[in-house]
Amino acid sequence: MEKSGRLYVFIGVLVLVGVIFTVRLFFLQIVDTSNYYKAQSYGSNEIVIHPSRGTIVDRNGKLMVFNDAIYDLMVVPEKAKNFDKAYLCRELGIDTAEFNKRLKKASRYNIKEPAVIYKSLSKELYTRMQEILYQFPAFYIETKIDRRYNINGAAHLLGYMGEVSEKQLKEDKYYRPGDIKGISGIEKAYEIYLRGKKGRKVVLVDKFSKQQGSFAGGKFDSLPIPGQNIVSAIDMDLQQFGEELLKNKIGSIVAIEPATGEVLAIVNSPNYDPNLLVGQQRDKNFNSLLLDPRKPLFNRALKSPYPPGSTFKTVQALIGLNEGVLHSYTKYPCRGGYHMGSITVGCHPHASPLELERSIAQSCNAYYCNVYRSIIDNPKYSSVQDGYTQWTKYLNSFSLGMKTGIDLPEESKGIVKQSQYFEKIFGKNWRSSNVISLSIGQGEVGLTPLQMANVSATIANRGFYYTPHVVRSIGDNNFVPAEFKVKHRTMVAPEFFDTVVAGMAKVTQPGGTAWRCSIEGIDICGKTGTAQNPHGDHHSLFIAFAPRDNPKIAICVVVENGGAGAAYAAPIACLMIERYLATDKTQPSKKPDMLKRMLEANLAGAAIYQLPGKDPAPAAGTKDTTAKKKPAPAALPVKKK
Repeated sequence: MEKSGRLYVFIGVLVLVGVIFTVRLFFLQIVDTSNYYKAQSYGSNEIVIHPSRGTIVDRNGKLMVFNDAIYDLMVVPEKAKNFDKAYLCRELGIDTAEFNKRLKKASRYNIKEPAVIYKSLSKELYTRMQEILYQFPAFYIETKIDRRYNINGAAHLLGYMGEVSEKQLKEDKYYRPGDIKGISGIEKAYEIYLRGKKGRKVVLVDKFSKQQGSFAGGKFDSLPIPGQNIVSAIDMDLQQFGEELLKNKIGSIVAIEPATGEVLAIVNSPNYDPNLLVGQQRDKNFNSLLLDPRKPLFNRALKSPYPPGSTFKTVQALIGLNEGVLHSYTKYPCRGGYHMGSITVGCHPHASPLELERSIAQSCNAYYCNVYRSIIDNPKYSSVQDGYTQWTKYLNSFSLGMKTGIDLPEESKGIVKQSQYFEKIFGKNWRSSNVISLSIGQGEVGLTPLQMANVSATIANRGFYYTPHVVRSIGDNNFVPAEFKVKHRTMVAPEFFDTVVAGMAKVTQPGGTAWRCSIEGIDICGKTGTAQNPHGDHHSLFIAFAPRDNPKIAICVVVENGGAGAAYAAPIACLMIERYLATDKTQPSKKPDMLKRMLEANLAGAAIYQLPGKDPAPAAGTKDTTAKKKPAPAALPVKKK
């Protein structure tokens, strides 16, 4: 019985093990198909489905940026073996050396992952590839989204697309080699909203690389999620008008809606057509633009720190009023300029003495030399250095010497030096006379056109501004970033702004420096500026806003080598204001002669046209007693040492 019992136990164990193995095999082979699909995956391709990128429209719904399908030839490097390379190269129109170079580049990330080997196939080549790709199992065509721009300009504002770099591939796993993304402008700043989310489709392929249907019944497929559409703050009509006005000139225009901080236009000249940086010719055209001596890729509006010249006097007046060293009735004499010992800051002929409003209207240099010295020499501060430090804090509250925070990349903070900078040059106990040129926006101060436009918007608002932004809303829910709704107040009390506004109103009235640029029926408050340029003719500047009450637009115009502020910058600004405020854009300008002159002006080698009653630059013979180092030339990027 004992032997018989052990035998039954042994048989029972064998039967149990057999049942377990049978059940397990049944589950693995019949119920669980994952291993089957894993085995079959070597006969499948994963096709990435790129989402449609969000479009960009202007504030009035006009289409600015839209999508265009492109077709890239992809390769899985691991599978690129034993194929007729010479034949494929002939069809692609490239030699084998170039092909090998591209294949090597495609292989350096992951030989099992697909990568682009030929970008943006033409329609003819796309059709031909469809016919012959069955002979090349390692290759397939992937549809992607590229951009088209519905405006010949605004390139620095809208930005452009480009291939992701190796660094970007490491930083964001969303991208694969050969993908394109926003490189500048709105395209870059709002990339995460515009790009959407990729989908994928896994398809079975036979040994000829022909698709044999969906893999696993589409179990592993996913649909792409389109990018979010963007409504920009830009007025495309105003933007294009600004492009026309700056044609054949070097400079920039920035226009802002004071009540919201929305940027209505950002114009740079020279500019370029953003459609040049699209498709097969993207790299070639970019290199041409990069090497162009006119520097069309350089964003002057956000990056170029110009001496603000006499436009800076508005800020000086406001600081003086708030500090209690200046009043609306304060008068200073002008005898051809400001004189103190061996120091002379020249000025143009005008009535003397002037009170505050007329000092703005006629732009008296001597007046603001006195105002500036009264600010930083104020006895309530323990030293001139402390007074200067307080002055820089005022500037910072106007977003000067710091970034405005605009929703575009690569903004410059401009140039506002700290007290320690002058200590290294003049010694610890330097005096206000050492930096007197700062009083009239010269010397060691540089502001971008964006910053100057924001100053204008701040004065229009009587003491506050919203962060300038080029995007009005995002997506179907009209999302607006919270930081755009924050009101930033300056250190100057609101009650002091009306006096400065009154002075700016007189600038475009008879007796003012820009009275010839006034537009009938529009109450324009402005300030001319003429900035010294050690490399040529003076730069023409103008800041303005309109109407005086409940202003709708604030603007800054800079025209390099344009001479007096009233010669080019003021007419362009006033024409832009007229166009924006017009209820009927088709109506002709009330200043047809001025418009004609601005459109036809070519400052490349042309004589500088200057209007009577021009805003003064420091007169010839003026001694510049500020630090020996000058801000970098306004036409070029500031080079970091």
